Amino acid sequence: MKYLRQLYIQVILGVVLGIVVGYFFPSLSGMGKMIGECYINLIKMLIAPLIFFTITAGIAGTGNLKKAGRIGGKALIYFEIISTIALLLGIVVANFVKPGMGVPQDAADAANAIQKVSKEINWGDFFLHMIPSNVVDSFAKGDILQVLVFSVLFGIALSKLGPTGKSITHNFEKINKVLFSILGMITVLSPIAAFGGMLSTVGGKNGFAMLYVLGKFMMTFYLTAAFFIFVVLGLVMSYYRLNLFKLLRYIKEEILIVFGSSSSESVLPNIMSKLEHAGCSPTVVGLVIPTGYSFNLDGTTIYLGMSVLFISQAMGLDLSIMQQLTVVGILLLTSKGAGGITGSGLIILKSSLDSMKFIPEAAQAQYLPLLIGIDRLMSLGRALTNVIGNTVACVVIAKNENLIDSKKYKEVVENNKIVVLANPPSSFEFEQE
Repeated sequence: MKYLRQLYIQVILGVVLGIVVGYFFPSLSGMGKMIGECYINLIKMLIAPLIFFTITAGIAGTGNLKKAGRIGGKALIYFEIISTIALLLGIVVANFVKPGMGVPQDAADAANAIQKVSKEINWGDFFLHMIPSNVVDSFAKGDILQVLVFSVLFGIALSKLGPTGKSITHNFEKINKVLFSILGMITVLSPIAAFGGMLSTVGGKNGFAMLYVLGKFMMTFYLTAAFFIFVVLGLVMSYYRLNLFKLLRYIKEEILIVFGSSSSESVLPNIMSKLEHAGCSPTVVGLVIPTGYSFNLDGTTIYLGMSVLFISQAMGLDLSIMQQLTVVGILLLTSKGAGGITGSGLIILKSSLDSMKFIPEAAQAQYLPLLIGIDRLMSLGRALTNVIGNTVACVVIAKNENLIDSKKYKEVVENNKIVVLANPPSSFEFEQE
């Protein structure tokens, strides 16, 4: 019975029960849809405040960026390049495999109307819309792009205020913990939401066809994430004459912890301590790892890109090249607000869809609840890819800056010397150089 206390087991049971009830009692599909919409509304409730406090605290927390100098600039450039590659990879694979195809469609008129609306969007309007004229109104309407712009400016301003800014940042971090605690409460309801989503799907017109589509989508994501880790990150490591597989063996305990918790943040202190023990400079570790948890979420980025195309394909909407470029531009911004906590990927996905305008609320209400049933499994893949991507980033940047003890790294990582960890760092301080 102890296994029933595990959330992912409860979600699986909710999925199975939703399928069974939907099959035998299709008339209850309307109730399932209502349950799914209620859950999505709970998620929407947190979007604006969670992203504001996460982004602001993250940027303000890099107030030591000047002290790190060139390292910080290289880290941010590396994050942007690698996360862009991850995003493009996810979108290209989704275009090729089309994981959202296969759902019966009888709403061609609705799709045409959506296509007409989307053509009215242009880049000029997009960039003009990003600048809020009334930030209170932006929060009230949940306009995530405007909230992002204000968050970045607020975070930069806080980083320049010295001790006062640090004090406010600490308070923001505490508020962020409260918000994530609320998210945890909502996540407890995910088995019910999974039940509702599957009940609505199987009991509705799509029947079991959507189950096949969801399985295809999940398999596509995992294969893409594996390709990114072993090919893209593997090539980056090889360029610096480093072995990816030996590094993965070195952090195997942390990988197992992430596997069990579906959260990359659960191993943040351990990863920092291990990388320092392996010879990476504390300055590089203290800057790259915490910053990477906000700006280098490769697994989450792959998931977001594929999810947008999955939903558009499921609803029969063929996105144009310009629309997909809009998806890339928006996700490069909104993905920076995703944390390493289970469930945050769904929040960022919802906020991104709202910003894109060409995926209507009706389609989101229909297809987002379906992703809840597999979100725990998807979250596992996202978290594993995120933690591996940030570990590789730290080692590569340390190597590039000659701030790594190559002899020690070879002994500890390459030759698999036994590691005895010191106490994990309690704060992310930089060494004086």
